[in-house]
Amino acid sequence: MKYILVTGGVMSGIGKGIIASSMGTILKLCGLHVTPIKIDLINIDAGTFSPCEHGEVFMLDDGGEVDLDLGNYERFLDIHLTKDNNPTTGKIYEHIINKEHKGDYLGKTVQVVPHIMDAVQEWVMRQALVPVDEDGLEPQVCVTELGGTVGAIESTPFIEAFRQFQFKVKRENFCNIVVSLVPQPSSTSEQVQERSKPTRDSVQTLRGLGLSPDLIVCRCSDLLETSVKDKIAMFCHVEPEEVICVQDVSSIYRVPLLLEEQGVVDFLRRFDLPIERQPQKMLTKWKEMADRYDCLLETCSIALVGKYTKLPDSYASVTKALEHSALAINHELEIKYIDSTDLEPNTLHEDPTHYHEAWQKLCSAHGVLVPGGFGVRGTEGKIQAIGWARKQKKPFLGVCLGMQLAVVEFSRNVLGWQDANSTEFDSKTSHPVVIDMPEHSPEQMGGTMRLGKRRTVFQTKNSVMNFVGDPEFVEERHRHRYEINPVLKKCLEKQGLKFVGEDTEGERMEIVELEDHPFFVGVHYHSEFLSRPIKPSPPYLGLLLAAVGRLSHCLQKGCRLSPRDTYSDRSGSSSPDSEITELKLSSINRD
Repeated sequence: MKYILVTGGVMSGIGKGIIASSMGTILKLCGLHVTPIKIDLINIDAGTFSPCEHGEVFMLDDGGEVDLDLGNYERFLDIHLTKDNNPTTGKIYEHIINKEHKGDYLGKTVQVVPHIMDAVQEWVMRQALVPVDEDGLEPQVCVTELGGTVGAIESTPFIEAFRQFQFKVKRENFCNIVVSLVPQPSSTSEQVQERSKPTRDSVQTLRGLGLSPDLIVCRCSDLLETSVKDKIAMFCHVEPEEVICVQDVSSIYRVPLLLEEQGVVDFLRRFDLPIERQPQKMLTKWKEMADRYDCLLETCSIALVGKYTKLPDSYASVTKALEHSALAINHELEIKYIDSTDLEPNTLHEDPTHYHEAWQKLCSAHGVLVPGGFGVRGTEGKIQAIGWARKQKKPFLGVCLGMQLAVVEFSRNVLGWQDANSTEFDSKTSHPVVIDMPEHSPEQMGGTMRLGKRRTVFQTKNSVMNFVGDPEFVEERHRHRYEINPVLKKCLEKQGLKFVGEDTEGERMEIVELEDHPFFVGVHYHSEFLSRPIKPSPPYLGLLLAAVGRLSHCLQKGCRLSPRDTYSDRSGSSSPDSEITELKLSSINRD
């Protein structure tokens, strides 16, 4: 087993996760099995994170609520991770305390050294052996990303753990990659000195803690001058070719190409990795995909109506799922982020400018998406957007809360139940069309939802959502506390709102469709978490096809999205015409 540790210098949020994902992608395309680990700080898990502060909470098959970087790992590497791929300070300390309570330490004093150090190392070594690919083979390389920055007090125990770890697994099996920001001010008297200094200082701090970099990845806005790279190499104790520049690019899918072009594969061969294939050939389809992102001529705009729109990472997987679908139909994606509170009547009086701007964005979009969320704020604005999409026959997709609110809107404005609502927002409503589930505990927020991958069974073969690989069922990831009230199912279906997908017990409504509408679909699951660059999520693909006016043509021709294949080194081209074999997108584009 080979271990690659990715640490960050200068500041957080500069792309350690993308670099780690890209390194893993290159290794996988060279024929290796790779598993990623993301070490986070303090929290037990990401379940109670605020999307406005941390970005989205990514959901795994086993119900793990984890950092959004694990979403990048899954999308880049086309793998399925578990919650143990995201160890945190909270999990490590909880593990130690539980062992102490069981008497495993035989009454000894529990200390940071050796007990915490050993727990971190054992966790990494244990999880590195867990298969993450569909073939079930044991990984050969473990890429571990350490959250935060070097020198921060939260990361200090982990730095020490990996200082010891490099000797436990032998130095020839361990590689440390430092990702550091290199600022590029527009004017300075000593450009080389000033640009390289933050990286040099952070590496000096890391070396003082006992870890030396084997490779330095410099994040910058433009290409670095050779003089800057030479300065960094000289003061950071690495060769000049071991300083890699990753400048801003048009798509994150170009990052693996940048790394490969600068000799990363040759660098990795020094660590006795069994790289036998020529990476250029393996990366050809990846380059094709990146090139297609830059060559899209037509545009499709989607209005994303949510409450966390100030931070785009709050909807990272939703955004990626839309991008994957837009790429499949050869359209450039334009996302119009709309704060749902701006659509509410109160905003017309308090801030008419924002009100009219929000409605102008909504009305000019080709389709409407209402994603998941929690809390009452902004729900009435989402209901307004859903009602507009229903009446104007605008393609609409509601995910989780978006589906629940679609049922609320329909109940109010079609069935005439004016006070219809979710018990999450109005516990005294006389028409509770959305109710809390038995497993929901109102006293505890974390870990009390319906979580993880579950099967949804289609109730009809005439659903617009039947253009998935298996017309009988789908398996998708869930994360919700509330569900559609099954008692009211017949009343809603009688008026044209059909529940075409249910859980395996037939008790919970999973997919809803509106009759006589081009595309009005709600799904209780989060299909965005399983979307891949060349294997788009069916609900999102349906929304995009409807938004560009091609869905009906596709359905008339009996097109179907083929079962999800792999785009690793064992797959063929990245072209949608070969990967999505049954959905003849090329012919759709010509018609």
